[in-house]
Amino acid sequence: MLYQLYQARQDLLAPLRITADLAGALLQEPHVGPCGNFLVRSLAAGAEMVCRTRLTHERPAFGIDEIVVNHRPVAVTELPSLVTPFGTLLHFKKNIDAVQPRVLLVAPMAGHFSTLLRDTVATLLPDHDVYITDWHNARDISRDAGRFGLDEFVDHIIRFLDHIGPGAHVVGVCQPCNALVATVALMSETGHAALPRSMTLMAGPVDTRINPTKVNELATSNSIDWFACNLITAVPGRYRGAYRRVYPGFMQLSAFMSMNLVRHIRAHLDLFEHLARGEDEKAAQTRKFYDEYFAVLDLPAEFYLETVQRVFQEHRLARGLFEWRGRRLDARAIADTALLTVEGEKDDICAPGQTMAAHDLCTSIKPHRKQHHLQPGVGHYGVFSGARWRREIYPAVQSHIAVHN
Repeated sequence: MLYQLYQARQDLLAPLRITADLAGALLQEPHVGPCGNFLVRSLAAGAEMVCRTRLTHERPAFGIDEIVVNHRPVAVTELPSLVTPFGTLLHFKKNIDAVQPRVLLVAPMAGHFSTLLRDTVATLLPDHDVYITDWHNARDISRDAGRFGLDEFVDHIIRFLDHIGPGAHVVGVCQPCNALVATVALMSETGHAALPRSMTLMAGPVDTRINPTKVNELATSNSIDWFACNLITAVPGRYRGAYRRVYPGFMQLSAFMSMNLVRHIRAHLDLFEHLARGEDEKAAQTRKFYDEYFAVLDLPAEFYLETVQRVFQEHRLARGLFEWRGRRLDARAIADTALLTVEGEKDDICAPGQTMAAHDLCTSIKPHRKQHHLQPGVGHYGVFSGARWRREIYPAVQSHIAVHN
């Protein structure tokens, strides 16, 4: 019922948004008032703000068509290397002769599409052969495809690494870090040929008992039955995933926005002012962020509930109790995969210490093959996106991969 109510609201507001969109387009035409008319620009800005009250449920484009390698422009082509009902192993193929380290970037399944890591991909590309887990929106996955929980998540990472081939490196961003450690432990225990040479964990909840954040407190504030009854709903009948049980992306977005509501309100007020004053470059930056931020992805119910229970409530990996298909996994099995952890000093989603905890769990990795990077002055998104990611964090990631390639 929850999803149906949301959809009904979206449908009711659609005519208003269409009207506002048309009005905004009209007001931006040169024949409507002089270019410097503050009143006209303000009206157009108001119309755009009305249009921006909607969410989208389609993956935005990565839009990485070209990069510079060794001072030369190189075309980039997105190729689906392997496709399952729940995700695509997406390869950013470059037409170069050099053999570069192969990297699997494991994107979070946390309410947004993998394009949230666009800057991460673009920064890695000049020096690496990059693949990414492009997770599909559960709203568009038929119920016939079956369930997708943490067991299936681990299966997918192994299958993707196997497809890439031996000798690759893996980088996990945010939510997948916990299960990624378990995955590498499983591959280590079984002697899997595609065991990654290095594992980089960036701002991920390896042990949320350390420096709990509001996100962690929310996850432990109610029983798992409460989450199942109040946050899980069925996809409306009009979509391909009709009646699949999901945790809607719009609810995850609402939860994240509520943590910093004043900041988001201020950002939109600033956007209005930039538009009204004709400050197009400043407005474009805010538009770009929220176009991505408001593109939401629904999570399979079993994946969301298992993550809340096993990662945030029961801390199974940190306590040595993480299981995959009934088999208990031990991070101490990891010995041949080098480890780098990255955290942001001001991260209010995954606090400092929570990712670094992987070092205490992976005791079989030799000390000289472990590294930790704490980035001053950045929050959660600054760990994998933005100027400090590119200038200060990425060199540590690049060096770690190069040393252990």
